Amino acid sequence: QVQLVESGGGLVQPGGSLRLSCAASGRTLDYYAIGWFRQVPGKEREGVSCISSSDGSTSYADSVKGRFTMSRAKAENTVYLQMNSLKPEDTAVYYCATRAFSDTCPNYGMDFWGKGTLVTVSS
Repeated sequence: QVQLVESGGGLVQPGGSLRLSCAASGRTLDYYAIGWFRQVPGKEREGVSCISSSDGSTSYADSVKGRFTMSRAKAENTVYLQMNSLKPEDTAVYYCATRAFSDTCPNYGMDFWGKGTLVTVSS
């Protein structure tokens, strides 16, 4: 079992920045792909970014590429999502999730999920 707790969400103005954290307990994240996802009520959940378990490479949705950066702090068993140049359309509940021994983060194939943190981008 892996327990995931997201934090760092909040209200920010367009163009602003936030850093989300996903703290894991129960197992080390070293052998897990970790993904960030987001969901707006009434809409499909979408993948935002992913770190692979094998080489730590990252991938991003086109909608956030160049604005969001995902990183992992192994010693803290935590992953981060630095979000810059935020737009109103980034407003959503953001979730982190893990998948063991994977290089991808399939939306409906992740093993463990956090409860999410709300990001609201509004003036």
